[in-house]
Amino acid sequence: MTPKLLLDALIPLMADLSREMHDSERYRRLLDTLRMLFPCDAAALLRLDGDLLVPLAINGLSSDTLGRRFRVSEHPRFRILLSNVPPTRFPANSSLPDPYDGLVEAHSGELHVHDCMGCQITMNGRPWGLLTLDALGPGRFDSVDTASLQAFASLAAATVNVAERIHDLATTSEQERQRAEAYRLAANQSRRELIGQSPAHKKMMKEIRLAGPSNMTVLITGETGVGKELVANAIHAASPRARKPIISLNCAALPETLVESELFGHVRGAFSGAVSDRRGKFELADGGTLFLDEVGELSLAVQAKLLRVLQSGQIQRVGSDEEHKVDVRVIAATNRNLEEEVRQGRYRSDFYHRLSVYPLAAPPLRERGHDILLISGFFLEENRFRLGLLSLRLATDAQEVLLGYRWPGNVRELEHVIARTALKALAKHPERPRILTLAAEDFDLVNERKPLISELEEQVQTELDLQNGSSLRDAVSAYERRLIGASLARNGGNVASTARELGIDRANLNRMAKRLGLK
Repeated sequence: MTPKLLLDALIPLMADLSREMHDSERYRRLLDTLRMLFPCDAAALLRLDGDLLVPLAINGLSSDTLGRRFRVSEHPRFRILLSNVPPTRFPANSSLPDPYDGLVEAHSGELHVHDCMGCQITMNGRPWGLLTLDALGPGRFDSVDTASLQAFASLAAATVNVAERIHDLATTSEQERQRAEAYRLAANQSRRELIGQSPAHKKMMKEIRLAGPSNMTVLITGETGVGKELVANAIHAASPRARKPIISLNCAALPETLVESELFGHVRGAFSGAVSDRRGKFELADGGTLFLDEVGELSLAVQAKLLRVLQSGQIQRVGSDEEHKVDVRVIAATNRNLEEEVRQGRYRSDFYHRLSVYPLAAPPLRERGHDILLISGFFLEENRFRLGLLSLRLATDAQEVLLGYRWPGNVRELEHVIARTALKALAKHPERPRILTLAAEDFDLVNERKPLISELEEQVQTELDLQNGSSLRDAVSAYERRLIGASLARNGGNVASTARELGIDRANLNRMAKRLGLK
């Protein structure tokens, strides 16, 4: 490579340093230039976050790579690159597993990466991340001038530095700086995060950034499985309360007789089994955040007591006359239409308006487009580690199947589908493969949703039963049994979700199921 060629390629990138542009576009242009200068089939920019390498930009790798999180301790090549300041090239016959095996788009078969090199990006004398280059043919990097690659890495560091400085300029107070640090620490403590690039996801993240710094009560709405608890954690992490705990309570998982004790605590002897004083969730969350999941399942009586706490900040343990003052921010979540519940008289209007000071809708997965592949990448990497594989990837036809499915169970269903499919696909191999590719035929999504024709056939069968001499009562019971049984199956046996779907009271559903012989 001639100095003029290198200079001609770098001048536009240097000009970009003085321009305003989104980080993703800045990094994309960086990798485009990298591939133009150096003979590689794929390149990636990864940021070091604790023990994880997080892909910020990719070129020539499958799109789900952006959703993956590479644990350095599990990938010896990454570990070596991070320990060396100069560029490092691995021998074509290296026995070390390559984290990108099977992910390079230039080849769809089982051909592994043959030539691999990378360069550490340093910021303030410390490793910030990596630039990686991969080629499918051996010897492709023989002509690479390591000094030129090192110079390019320095420019990459300058690009990253500019992007981070622009971000820092948006921080207008010490409080915001502390909040960003708390969010970073919270992200390190949890493997789960909000991943996405779709307009719907970006809109939700904007709402989180707006709601987080305030002390408003937030009501997160959305279908089952969209990740409402992750949204709640992100709101808490973006708030001044981030260094205090976030305490969660699933309101649908407790009997009504215990909800009050869980929320407010109890004193010894308050009821049978209360052998000692116990603090409730409000006291545990003092100074922090209380997350009430499935808040639509609370009874009217508990709603009234919670309303008083939201208004005054005073709680009273069960069995005690003494009141305690607490400073708690409440974030609630539900998959029910609480406005309709209020209209039907099943939910208190005043409590609903106290909860929904800042309503925030979590979009269903089917409205998030290619986010499906990014999130799939996250779950693929989780299952690759769990199953002890070197690489777990999606074939092109499998990606199309995932993008075409409507995901009634949203992100939770996607997580379960990938875990189940990976396990079944692995079982088909008599010997453990180096790379496991999930094809469209491995997914059983087509049969997981009952087609409309089946429902019509059931209606026809009910009419035939009547014509063949069955009584009206028997025919109605048979139809109820099929309808309730199908709803229970769709909701994984969850009685509360089934009752919501059918629009009946949970107690009535229990009585009907018992009468119809359903478990």
